[in-house]
Amino acid sequence: MVSLTVSVAASLQDAMKAIKVLYTKETPDVTIIYNFASSGSLQQQIEQGAPVDIFISAAPKQMNALESKGLLLERCSAVLGETPMSDCIKKETRQSLITNQVVLISPKDQTGIYNFKDLRSDNISKIAMGDPESVPAGQYAKEVLTSLNLFEQLKPKLVFGKDVRQVLSYVETGNVDAGLVYATDAKLSNQVKIVATAPPESYSRIIYPVAVLKESKNPDLANQFVQFIIGDSAKTVFLRYGFIMVDN
Repeated sequence: MVSLTVSVAASLQDAMKAIKVLYTKETPDVTIIYNFASSGSLQQQIEQGAPVDIFISAAPKQMNALESKGLLLERCSAVLGETPMSDCIKKETRQSLITNQVVLISPKDQTGIYNFKDLRSDNISKIAMGDPESVPAGQYAKEVLTSLNLFEQLKPKLVFGKDVRQVLSYVETGNVDAGLVYATDAKLSNQVKIVATAPPESYSRIIYPVAVLKESKNPDLANQFVQFIIGDSAKTVFLRYGFIMVDN
C-alpha cells in the first residue's frame, strides 16, 4: 500500500473528501492522506520540509512562492520516444483547477444587513474574515472591502480567522454579526444566509492551483492523482459543491 499526502486549502475540505471516496474505489492500493489548513500555513509547512506530495492552494500567491523557490516538480512535456531527452522542455506540474466567489454572510436570523454598505451601521460590531496575510479568502475579502472604500472604516470591527472555515463558524455561532467567505462555504451551512455577493470587479479572480511537489516520494502516482482531480469524476463533485472549473 502506497500513501500520498495532499495539503489542501480548508475551503476544499468537503469536496476533496468526496473525491477521495471516488478515487479510492478506482485505485484501492493508494491511500490519500489529507492535511487541511489555510493556504499560507500549508505553504510554510512545505517550505520547512513537511513531507507533502501534492499542494492545492486557494490562491496563486502561495503556489507562486513555492514555484519561485523551485519546490514544484518538473516533468518533461515532450512525448516519450518522440523527442530526444536533450530537447525535452521541462514544465511544472502546476495547473489551475477551480474558481470561487466572495460573499457576505450573516446568521440566518440576523436582520439589518442587506449589502456591504450596511456593515458601517453602529448596530454591526463584529465582522469576520480570514487573515489577509495568510488566508486567501481574507486576501480576497480585503480587496473587496478596499474596492468598496470600506476597509479602513471597518478595521475596528474586523475579526480575523485562521482559515475560511473558522470565519464560517464565527458567523454560525453568532459570535460575529457578519462574515466574508467563499460562496461554496456559505452553501454548506444552514445556519447562515448570503446577504450579498461581492462585485466580480472588486477582487482578483479566485484561482485554486494544484501541483506535485519536487520532494514527492511518489511523483508518478501524485501526478496520476492530479489527473484524476481535473477529470470528469472529480469535476462532477466540484460542481456539486458550487465550484466553477477552470479550463487550462
